[in-house]
Amino acid sequence: MYVPLIDAVIANDYDRVRDMIAAGVDLEFRDEDGRTPLLIAVTANNVDIARVLMEAGADVNAQDDIQDSPFLLAGARGYNEILQLTLENGADLASTNRYGGTALIPACERGHVDTVGMLLEAGVDVNHVNGLGWTGLMEAVVLGDGSDPYVQIVKLLIDAGADTSIADADGVTPLNHAKARGYGKIAALLDAAMVR
Repeated sequence: MYVPLIDAVIANDYDRVRDMIAAGVDLEFRDEDGRTPLLIAVTANNVDIARVLMEAGADVNAQDDIQDSPFLLAGARGYNEILQLTLENGADLASTNRYGGTALIPACERGHVDTVGMLLEAGVDVNHVNGLGWTGLMEAVVLGDGSDPYVQIVKLLIDAGADTSIADADGVTPLNHAKARGYGKIAALLDAAMVR
């Protein structure tokens, strides 16, 4: 049976969402893409509706047809207020996206410094290797642009115990990638970490 909660979320109708929750609506109803109302709210970075859905017990780990979940998507997009709510409401830190990566890996790739800090503090595995054979550190180096946010992320990862020797599928280390790209500050951090 179709449940109009999704329409209310899409319309950003907080009062209607709240009323439907109070009436006992199914919080886990899925749309044609397998998305729950909470995932739709997260996609729009709608903090208030995401909060009320989580407070009502919506599943922060429910994955859609492409393996996004509210927790994973908030981490990947750097939606830190919602990310914090998912962490407070049972986020599965070991859950992975369609690329086999944790929430930390796309946060590193996209330069979300504060998000990376939050996920590391929460306990996401700093050395998780995704389906491409890359860690968050590798993504920050290879897919970043060497700018200050990426320097900060590399430092956060190293401080959190990142294994700087984990190479890609071709055996190239993050340090070698950083040197090849001319990312001097990142290379210096990695070089110093290798000496420890």
